[in-house]
Amino acid sequence: MNKNIVLAWSFVVALGGFLFGFDTAVISGAEKAVQVFWSLSDFQHGLTMAIALIGTVVGAAMGAYPSDRFGRKITLLAVASFYLFSALGTAFAYDWNVFILFRFLGGIGVGVSSVTAPIYISEISPANSRGKLVGLFQFNVVLGILIAYLSNYFLVQLGEESWRWMLGVQAFPAALFFVLLFFVPESPRWLLTNRGKREEAASIMKKINPNTYLEVINEIANSKKVTIHEGKLFTKENRFPVMLAILFAVFNQVSGINAIIYYAPRVFEMAGLGEQSSLLSSVGIGLVNFVFTLIAINFIDKVGRRILMIIGSVGLILSLSLVSYAFFVGQTSGITVPIYLMIYIAFFAFSQGAVIWVFISEIFPNDVRAKGQTLGSLTHWVMAAVITFCFPALTEFLGGGYTFLIFAIFMLLQLLYAWKMMPETKGRSLEELNEVKNRTH
Repeated sequence: MNKNIVLAWSFVVALGGFLFGFDTAVISGAEKAVQVFWSLSDFQHGLTMAIALIGTVVGAAMGAYPSDRFGRKITLLAVASFYLFSALGTAFAYDWNVFILFRFLGGIGVGVSSVTAPIYISEISPANSRGKLVGLFQFNVVLGILIAYLSNYFLVQLGEESWRWMLGVQAFPAALFFVLLFFVPESPRWLLTNRGKREEAASIMKKINPNTYLEVINEIANSKKVTIHEGKLFTKENRFPVMLAILFAVFNQVSGINAIIYYAPRVFEMAGLGEQSSLLSSVGIGLVNFVFTLIAINFIDKVGRRILMIIGSVGLILSLSLVSYAFFVGQTSGITVPIYLMIYIAFFAFSQGAVIWVFISEIFPNDVRAKGQTLGSLTHWVMAAVITFCFPALTEFLGGGYTFLIFAIFMLLQLLYAWKMMPETKGRSLEELNEVKNRTH
């Protein structure tokens, strides 16, 4: 197997995850300045924060169509363009409506990339390293979040309109992503199952693994022949993976992760830290997220997806309960809440964060993988938009104690899901997983 070329292709595509993470987190440093610059009402401010997530929902909903119709590579090139235009448009906007439009465009890029990039990597990866390679996408997501927090911390010193630099600097990695995509091939599984281009698919698969590429091509071709409802996602045969994907995506967001990523400085100010200390603590959150995601992608193919989820769920229940308790008893001064939240981020990164895009990209058959990934991604981003939009009102109405207690209760339900429902997918080819699914559900 040519590990280097597979790693190189995977890393280039995973840059879409870097831009995903950067775009998601960068607004946390700019949100207050943007509110002041345009004198936004509470509703306008909430819409400004949520509009990218609304775009992400739209992008996730439409992600399967271009990915199946035009191919994974062309779709990713369009995503890179969206990121680039969004960065430049928000940086130079002098009208709030224009700003909103370009944030929405960036959100579409995030949504489509969350569908297409994990699919592409899963389709070129050997079974024994698929978790680690698809995990590169999430690794780049958290790297993007960390770099966004660091960038915000340093750029905030540039003055009243430092937020323009915060948002505009994303243009540089977006342009790099666009250029590098020309050096990766189309997904061989898409070429064979969607276009019937066996020779072209075989030539790409040969570069991946010269020794077994013909066996893999035959396996993909045979899996297409036994498909009962070609291209239809909502069938009896797909009922179990559909349920798994929806529940996994819901639990990912009711952990409170996006609310904390988006509002990290505000949460820390709620806990009594000053503005500069809050931004620095946000960098700490990003660093912990990065380190534990790196650890997780080195374990995901060894111990499996399910074990990581069980360990992570227990840790999330405990850490969220500690945050809730700190708010209830008034122990929010100093570093207590930041430490508890960093423990929370560590367990999230080690489980949900690392596993979600790997697991959803594995559990659907070749002919509906893009649609299945779209369903999981769409569910994820709808929940993210709802929770991000509601989080300020929740903390205002219920207080931090009850808000984080609700998140902890949902993580108890996630533990039951991982323990009782979630199958293990490590070490099996995508076609083998489809066969097991058809035999058991």
